[in-house]
Amino acid sequence: MNRLTMLLATAFFITMNVLLWRSEFGGHNEFGAKMPTETVWEKVLTAPDNSFLTIRHHGKKIGNCHWSPTIGQKRASKVIPEEPPPEGMIEEPTSYDIELTGNILIDEANRIRFNVDLRLDTNQLWQEFNLKVSLRPSVWEIHAAAAQQSLRLHIDDGQERSDKTFTFADLRDPEKLLKEFGGPALPAILAALGLSTRSLNGPQPDLFSALHWQARYDKLRVGGDWMRVYRLQLRLLDRIQAVMFVSPVGEILRIELPDQLVLMNDALGNLLPLEDDRTDPRR
Repeated sequence: MNRLTMLLATAFFITMNVLLWRSEFGGHNEFGAKMPTETVWEKVLTAPDNSFLTIRHHGKKIGNCHWSPTIGQKRASKVIPEEPPPEGMIEEPTSYDIELTGNILIDEANRIRFNVDLRLDTNQLWQEFNLKVSLRPSVWEIHAAAAQQSLRLHIDDGQERSDKTFTFADLRDPEKLLKEFGGPALPAILAALGLSTRSLNGPQPDLFSALHWQARYDKLRVGGDWMRVYRLQLRLLDRIQAVMFVSPVGEILRIELPDQLVLMNDALGNLLPLEDDRTDPRR
């Protein structure tokens, strides 16, 4: 009986390891294969660790930033349970938050500081968006709320302050925005210069609904080896593209933006090459 028990335990252990290996390296996870975008974002939003990134432009370091995901949860019940829940366990998520803070060096005397905060619900739909950019003495702040369908813009140049609120319907009317910022004469001036806004009028997608994500299995070179990663590619309004490489546990490894702007994880910064051999050449 002891030998039979040991045999069954060994068989169970081997079977579970084979299934785990197939899940991680099986044919459906082949290089370049598509995967659900929501699956990758779920890993990013629930990543156990923050990501510290170095910002480079054309290979030159110009700043750094800190990517921090957190999970919102319901307030604890007033009734104290007999045994506390396991450490790190969240009973019922209510929202996801991503905070990105950092700075970019403009010259020896000027540095842009930024803070981005994005809140999503449990269905990964955005709820609130906050952006703060400061370049002394000026500060620009944007707050957008999905529930109110509105966007508030705050500008402080050190001498004057202004607050403007727009509905999402306003953002789809370029001529109205031009009048708001440049006065009623600005659309007429642009028309005299041959720059009509008529082609921009009509229903236009807002910023968030215009985001198109695509996820694939990929590889990233780390030192002399290839590391399995997830590859998220973003297309904004069919013009702006960005690529994000994510580790299997959801940590941000690398972000590629237009004009050779690259954010690299500090833990891998010395190992990831800056040239185009960072990804598998078979792609």
